[in-house]
Amino acid sequence: MAARAKQMKAEGIDVISMSLGEPDFDTPEHIRRAAQEAIDHHWSHYGPVPGIPALREAVAAHQNTLSPITNHQSPITFTGEDVIVSVGAKMAIYNTIQAVINPGDEVIIPMPAWVSYTEMVKIAEGRVVPVETRLEDNYCLTPAQLKAALNEKTRMLLLCSPNNPTGSVYSYEQLSELVAVLRDYPDVVVLADEVYNALTYGCQAPSLASFPELAERLIIINAVSKAYAMTGYRIGWLLSKNQAFIKACTRLQGQQLTCATMVAQKAAEAALTGPQDCVEAMRQVFAERRELICRLAAEIQGWKFKEPQGAFYLFPDVSAVGSGDEVAERLLDKAHVAVVSGSAFGCPQCIRLSYALSTEEIIEAMRRIKEISRQ
Repeated sequence: MAARAKQMKAEGIDVISMSLGEPDFDTPEHIRRAAQEAIDHHWSHYGPVPGIPALREAVAAHQNTLSPITNHQSPITFTGEDVIVSVGAKMAIYNTIQAVINPGDEVIIPMPAWVSYTEMVKIAEGRVVPVETRLEDNYCLTPAQLKAALNEKTRMLLLCSPNNPTGSVYSYEQLSELVAVLRDYPDVVVLADEVYNALTYGCQAPSLASFPELAERLIIINAVSKAYAMTGYRIGWLLSKNQAFIKACTRLQGQQLTCATMVAQKAAEAALTGPQDCVEAMRQVFAERRELICRLAAEIQGWKFKEPQGAFYLFPDVSAVGSGDEVAERLLDKAHVAVVSGSAFGCPQCIRLSYALSTEEIIEAMRRIKEISRQ
């Protein structure tokens, strides 16, 4: 869909793309300056495979601020030794799956889900166990669904909160109920993709590191990409208290890439240790756009959705007017608005619209969509 939209733009057609999965802001100035200074100070040589120590410590300190003590429990706390810095969150997820999953191992993935999860499991010769969540449950996995999917072959549960594509956020209570189910399956690894955790609206996104009973089998994924508008810097990471896993992933990464780009690592260090007001400023803009797109989407006949609590996506069920594929094709061909069909995320009755674009573009795109929906 993105390729078709680009081709139409090249032909002079005014296409508005709501398919973007990245912030439309520039990287904050102090982070850009840190990258420039890294170049001037010759950060141009090989570095440690798991990342430079200062960045690993910054990642650990950052994660520890996201793990509040709840119900008198002590959260999992991390040190730099528990961190591996990778080329984006995608590589951290890929390496985790490669290190944990053997052929035939089952991985539970609540659907809808980001497109790469299932493909990464397939590459590792694992078996994807998709669990279809419901709009009525805000597309969150329920304890009953998790219990029904677990068996002796289950090796991993993959959770993403805030979620791409739905924007759903698991509450502490919801996570607690899932953790209670997992107590009977101590060999199941929990992979928590928390890359959108800085972008929430009217709620917080509690980290699974709030549950100390998961300490030896929890792997957390995050990155600077979404919170700091640094998608092209390609710096992400994983955190784990299981040092056998950390050593295995470090060996794997050492054969892949030697180390993440040193200049980008210094920029990421500046992002995590520097002023955080830039993150809040971008979050506020996304919050305003969220309110706008939800108000306009509510006027479109046949769409059903819940307001997203995080990330920057709206994920309406459009089954009343067609499949996600059909609606996405129609919107591109007739309204010149590019969206992503929910079939890409395992939810063919939906479409995903990104509101990581200007207010003016959102208003015009939704006007076109509303006009087409009347035909």
